[in-house]
Amino acid sequence: MAEAHLIETIIGIGILLFAAKLMAELFLRLKLPIVLGELLAGMIVGPFALGAFFVVDGRQLLQINDEIRILGEMGAIVILFMAGLEMTPKEFLKGGKASFTVGSLGVIVPFFAGLVVFQMFGFDALQSMLIATALTATSIAISIQVLSEFGKIKTPEARLIIGAAVVDDILAIAVLSVVSSIAGSGGGVEDIEISQVVITILQVLGFFAIMLIVAVVIIPKIITPRLWKAKGSVEGIATASFFGAAALAGSIGLSPIVGAFAVGMALSTTKVFEKVENYIGKVGLIFAPLFFAIIGAQVDLRAVDLNVLMLSGVVIVVAVVTKLFGCGLPAILFLKNKQQGMRVGIGMISRGEVGLIVAGVGVTAGILTSEVYSTIIIMVAVTTIITPLWLKMEYRKEQKSNTGATEQSIEQKPE
Repeated sequence: MAEAHLIETIIGIGILLFAAKLMAELFLRLKLPIVLGELLAGMIVGPFALGAFFVVDGRQLLQINDEIRILGEMGAIVILFMAGLEMTPKEFLKGGKASFTVGSLGVIVPFFAGLVVFQMFGFDALQSMLIATALTATSIAISIQVLSEFGKIKTPEARLIIGAAVVDDILAIAVLSVVSSIAGSGGGVEDIEISQVVITILQVLGFFAIMLIVAVVIIPKIITPRLWKAKGSVEGIATASFFGAAALAGSIGLSPIVGAFAVGMALSTTKVFEKVENYIGKVGLIFAPLFFAIIGAQVDLRAVDLNVLMLSGVVIVVAVVTKLFGCGLPAILFLKNKQQGMRVGIGMISRGEVGLIVAGVGVTAGILTSEVYSTIIIMVAVTTIITPLWLKMEYRKEQKSNTGATEQSIEQKPE
C-alpha cells in the first residue's frame, strides 16, 4: 500500500512539473509572466479539470495528496530564501521610514477595506478576515522581473517597491499568523482579543528582528569556505540553515517562510553568496514551478459560476484600488514624484504566495468554501497578469516621452 502511495506521488510530481514547464514555454513566447503559466498548468491538468479523465484502476492518475502538498510548501520556503538573497540587510534598513510606511499602509488599507466590503456581502467575520488577509501581501517576484527587464532595478521606485514589499510581507505574515491561529483553534471572531492580536504582530516583528540579527551575526561565521571544503558542503549547510530557520519560525507559530527569508538576507553579503545563489537558483527551477502548479491544481473550476465571477470582480477591484491608494499615495509623498509614486502603487498590486497560502490555510481548516477559494485564486491570477502588463506600459510611455523630448531638443537647437 505504501508503495502504491509513493508511486502515486511520483506520478503526480512528474505530471505537474512537465505541464508547468510546457506552459512556461508558451507564456515566454507570449511575453507573459512565466509564473502565471505554471499556475494555469496546474489548473488545467489538476484533478478537477483534465486530471479527472485520466483514471487507472478506478483511481485518478493525478491525486494531490499530502506529500505533494508538503512539497509545494517546501517550494514556498525555497522561493522566499531566494527573495532574501536579493536584499542585503543594509538595503532593507536604508529604505527605513519610506519602506515601513508604504509597506504598512499596503497591509492596513487592503485588510480593513476587505473586511468591511465582504461583511457587507454577507460573509461571516472569519471568512471576511481570511479574504482580507489574502488581499494584504504583495508578490514581489513579478514586479522585480519587469523592473530588471527594463533595467530599472536600481531606481528609487524599485528600491521602495522592494523594501515596502518586504515590510508588507512580514506584516501580512503577522496577520496570517493571527488569522490562521484563530482558524486552527476553531474559535470564532468573537474570541479575538485585540491585545492578543497586537501581541502576535509584535511577536512576529520581534522574532523577525532577532532572527535577522542572529542570522547576520552567526550565519556568515558558520557558512564559510574556510570551514567547509568538501564539494557541496557550503550548499548543503546553507540549505540546512534556511530549512532549520523555517522550522524554528514554524514552531513559534509564524509562517516558516519568514525564517527562510531572514537566512537569505544574512547570506546576501557573504563570500559564499554567488555559490549559494547559483545553487539555489537551480533548486528553484524545480521547486518554484512545482509550488505554482500544485496551487493551481487545487483550484476547483467546477465551483466557478456567475456568483463566483461577480464576487471575483469585487475582490479584484478592492485588490487593485487598495494597493494603488495605500501604497501609491504615500510613495508619491516620499519620492516627491507623481509618476514614480504611481509605479510603486502599480508594482505592489500583484498578490502571490501569501494570498495563495492564505487560501490554502482557509480551505484546509474548512473555513473557506471552494467558491471563496476559487475567488481568491482568480484574484491572485488576475492581479498577477495586470501588474507586469501595467508596469510595462508605464515604462514604455516613459521611453516614448524621453525619445520625444530628445527629438524636440534636437529640432530646437540653432543651426
